[in-house]
Amino acid sequence: MDSQRNYVFTERAHYMCPNMIFGIMAAIDGKYDPELIKRGISSLRNAHPFLKSLIEDEEGTGKLYYKLKEDIDIPVTVMSDPDNWAKDYDEISYKGWNVHREPLLKVIVYPGNDSFRIMFVSHHLLCDGRGLLQLMQEFAAFYASGKEPEFANECLISSLLDLPDNSDLPFISKALINSANKRWKKENQKVSYEEYLEFEKRYIKDNGINRSVHSVCDDELKKITDECRQNDISVNDWLISKMMIEDGINKVVIAADIRDKVKCYSPNAMGNYATAFSVAIKKKYDSQLSLAKLVSSEVKKICAQPQKEMLVLSCYTHMDPELIDAVAISSLSDHPGDAARFVGRNMFGYFAKNGYCITNLGKIKSDVIIEAFFIPPASPANKKAWGVLTVNDRMMICSAVAD
Repeated sequence: MDSQRNYVFTERAHYMCPNMIFGIMAAIDGKYDPELIKRGISSLRNAHPFLKSLIEDEEGTGKLYYKLKEDIDIPVTVMSDPDNWAKDYDEISYKGWNVHREPLLKVIVYPGNDSFRIMFVSHHLLCDGRGLLQLMQEFAAFYASGKEPEFANECLISSLLDLPDNSDLPFISKALINSANKRWKKENQKVSYEEYLEFEKRYIKDNGINRSVHSVCDDELKKITDECRQNDISVNDWLISKMMIEDGINKVVIAADIRDKVKCYSPNAMGNYATAFSVAIKKKYDSQLSLAKLVSSEVKKICAQPQKEMLVLSCYTHMDPELIDAVAISSLSDHPGDAARFVGRNMFGYFAKNGYCITNLGKIKSDVIIEAFFIPPASPANKKAWGVLTVNDRMMICSAVAD
């Protein structure tokens, strides 16, 4: 066995789950040059091994790993109307994404005169949202000045030991997962990837997602950031409170970047270095600001406790990988598998399908990227997801809402 292999570990939850793709649409300041775009994509591919990797089964172990394939080309499709981005994105989704045969990044380009638009669409097995933003920034730097991205040694989370100390599950949670693992083994069920791909196409066709983008104007954003600064809360706290009030809910799941906390992260590497946790507010409040302060307090408490912040990732480290594979198809169709259905409905939220989540990639400044927005993944557990990105002091919120 090759000790240098990067195995699909905590990423296993993205392997056989519908809608595990996301994207970034960016406007690039510069004359459209198809050859320069091609060279830019090639530069990314040379710097990041996962961009020229397929997912492969390791013989005899049941494990999956990233298999380097030097002859892989990242597909670049030229389309005419950037206003049709949602339709073009859906087309990629509807076709399904065979990670054993297709590269983990796909690109759509919309030519223009003094500028053009480009959409990176990533499978979640390639990276998280911050990783895709990094790719877009590296592409923009190459396009503007020929700056080559630095080679990145990808090194994924491979065990519980890579997470911060004290991240392991509490006893009751471990007992619940161990029980599900035993039930899964006893049932002697297994889902093939071919079965999953057929299910995925049916599920996505029958469960549409409406995507739209809202831009926060400069004056409004300044007002928000000033209020947050004066009250010692983050813009993310403000966004969570906004979603709670608008949708009449008291719980939102947020994604959190953990690159500075995990022990395996290599600078600029692709991969998933994010966790997710729910923020629930049960106390009364009299304004969005007072709610945002409650949110801020709750987020700080969770982030100070690795066992809570890393709960989802720790869960994946204890669960049988093939059980994880079966969760979506068993929960969302009539495929047999009581243990997988139990996990999907009681732990992953696939029965209620009423989740609300926010992924905020933060803010960047760029002389090349004029503006951009982040298209969030649309988990089967979610009713609504927001993807937030601020470029050159212009915040854009992309909403993905289940039909």
